[in-house]
Amino acid sequence: MALEKKGVLWVDGEMVPFADATTHVLSHGLHYGSGVFEGIRSYRQKDGSAAVFRLREHAERLVASAKAYKIPLSHPVEALMEACRLVLRENGLGDAYIRPVSFAGLGSLGVGSRDCPTVTAVAAFPWGPYLGPEALEKGVRATISSWTRLHHSMFPTAAKGCGQYLNSMLATREAKEKGFEEAILLDRDGKVSEGAGENIFTVRGGALRTPGREDSILAGITRDSVLRIARDLGLPAVEGSLTRQDLYAADEVFFTGTAAEVTPVREIDGYSIGIGRRGPITERIQSVFFRAVRGEDPRYREWLTAV
Repeated sequence: MALEKKGVLWVDGEMVPFADATTHVLSHGLHYGSGVFEGIRSYRQKDGSAAVFRLREHAERLVASAKAYKIPLSHPVEALMEACRLVLRENGLGDAYIRPVSFAGLGSLGVGSRDCPTVTAVAAFPWGPYLGPEALEKGVRATISSWTRLHHSMFPTAAKGCGQYLNSMLATREAKEKGFEEAILLDRDGKVSEGAGENIFTVRGGALRTPGREDSILAGITRDSVLRIARDLGLPAVEGSLTRQDLYAADEVFFTGTAAEVTPVREIDGYSIGIGRRGPITERIQSVFFRAVRGEDPRYREWLTAV
């Protein structure tokens, strides 16, 4: 998706035109990936207003990610939340993707340098379903990547560190070069970890299963939402390790994530999953999820922050 080069961004408390939101080529974050970020969505509500989905949890995770990487962050959770809402208002956006990022700026190029100021910015722009609108019903074709998911003994995998997404970039590019829409990464023990940019669920015998934190996943906020929705629907849902055979033998498989939302997987490595398109349980979860994000289900109103 090409970015629309217009509008304004929030940069350390100031509203900055798109063209002026720049940084120096010798910024530490550019060279070493020393930064953290979030992906957040806002949704148009049925009354025409806009609300951000689980904004506080995203802001809290950004702060926690910065702490994990020892990146000083001068903006507390409440300020980050207001920055996200302000960018949406200033750009007149309802359905939008919001990208907060904090990174080490210009100072020194020593790998462990601590004299680089932290730059924090928030952008927002329209962005449809990450894997394509047709994928929400049709599903996507995925492949097990030859690249291994970074282990939690190597990186703080519960944090969204900029540099660690090179792992995802390699897996995604490999998958697309092979003709697939998305990659699935295994951990160093050969267990299923997650998609290149999403968490993953299987459905078998009416029960949901998703890899746990011990499988080097990012414990996604959409993943957490789906676990709650499944419980509310009376569906068994557990966190536990999966093998690639569990994926191939599943009745249904789907991805979850802020960008991907709830996207079914119809094929993995040539194995047709279930009926070869979105399955009935995935469809039920999708339906509740999209009603929740648009304020149409009162059970989940606490997940929405008005813009």
